[in-house]
Amino acid sequence: MTDEFDFSVAIPTYNGEHRLPELLERLQNQINTEHISWEIIVIDNNSTDNTADVVKSYQASWQSPFPLKYCFEPQQGAAYARKRAIAEAKGEFIGFLDDDNYPTPNWVATAYNFGKKYPQAGAYGSQIHPEWEVQPPENFQRIAPFLAITERGNLPLLYEPHKKLLPPSAGLVIRKQAWVESLPSQTILTGRTASNMLTSEDLEMLSYIQKAGWEIWYNPEMEIYHQIPQWRLKSDYLLPFFRGIGLSRFVTRMVNLKPWTRPVAFIGYAINDLRKIFLHLLKYRTKVKTDLVAACEMELFVSSLISPFYLWKNGYLKKGLKND
Repeated sequence: MTDEFDFSVAIPTYNGEHRLPELLERLQNQINTEHISWEIIVIDNNSTDNTADVVKSYQASWQSPFPLKYCFEPQQGAAYARKRAIAEAKGEFIGFLDDDNYPTPNWVATAYNFGKKYPQAGAYGSQIHPEWEVQPPENFQRIAPFLAITERGNLPLLYEPHKKLLPPSAGLVIRKQAWVESLPSQTILTGRTASNMLTSEDLEMLSYIQKAGWEIWYNPEMEIYHQIPQWRLKSDYLLPFFRGIGLSRFVTRMVNLKPWTRPVAFIGYAINDLRKIFLHLLKYRTKVKTDLVAACEMELFVSSLISPFYLWKNGYLKKGLKND
């Protein structure tokens, strides 16, 4: 068996024993991969359930020509799991699937072919459809993209740097060369854990890749279905979730900027955040406390405003942003 592969599917998981079987079954049934050498790697990010036993059970009866591998990453956080996946993967391209992302049968083949067709693509995201356990509120589409729902049409789309929009990590494919050449050895954002609400580690990573001159794309032919359980639509999940996104924003806003422009950008962003808060209060008034979507948006705006102060006070900025 070769030591190198065309494509690696990396599955970072935390306590995924009940979600992994469906994903592994779907990967076993991928079509049109006869010309591709590929592998699957499950990155167990310090699970406390039977995730390891589930993977070992599959390995024991694995009949597919592509290997199923398992590795344990003890350091909690999505960024650590992703970094470990990059280190372990032997593929030219690494496709990331969360354990609640279920791909269509041609996902691997389509992902590999897209990377070959677009040699300047350092990363590219999937079209992500929601599978709601219960229907969300009618106005939920305003904040749905933050839950890794990406339906941006049926044509490939280049993410332009000036638009400040990037794909989520669910269903994301990274060209390994782009990661190795672009990312610093240590990033600031590491992913949400029980003791850390900061998120957007995927956007920090993609910002570095884009800053290095690689293209970032949306590929609608790579389709996945994101399972969204009922509890993810509750305020006790969503409000801290949006707070974490907002508190992380100083990093994701500044990564792509030249060091000398950052003080000016800091002031500009602060003024714009204050404007958004004022207009939001004017529009929704008391509804910012009773309307879940309006409350989430307000949490995002306020947290974005205080992001640099929060990060500085809690020592996150000691790592520093990578300069040119």
